[in-house]
Amino acid sequence: MANIKRAVVVKRLPKIKSVKQGRIFLREMQSCMNIDRPRVVLDCSNAYQLDRSVIYLLLCCLEEAMKRNGDVKLAALPAGAGVILERNGAHRLFDIHDTTAEAVSSFHQLPAGAISHAFVPMHSQDEPESAA
Repeated sequence: MANIKRAVVVKRLPKIKSVKQGRIFLREMQSCMNIDRPRVVLDCSNAYQLDRSVIYLLLCCLEEAMKRNGDVKLAALPAGAGVILERNGAHRLFDIHDTTAEAVSSFHQLPAGAISHAFVPMHSQDEPESAA
């Protein structure tokens, strides 16, 4: 089986000050999500204020990716934003990284706990053959 590296899309989360801006952002995200297994990193360095509406947008993005067997990871959260995500319970839903580069490279690593399956012969040469 070939190991294909899928593209990772990095999008910067804009400063969202209105419902209209949120809708525009979601429409832009749809273009990234219309593929099988989308991999998206949201650069949150502009998100100085994570209120309910912004968290809702993040959850909408994650939901759309998961519908297509994909994932959304967050990167570069400003100080205090992680605490807000934690208070709302959203921190458990996202893989959060310090930088966008870390988030992108995490898509190309084996998940924690993944086991490498080696070829194991059915019968060892040390075992005596059973009499038929």
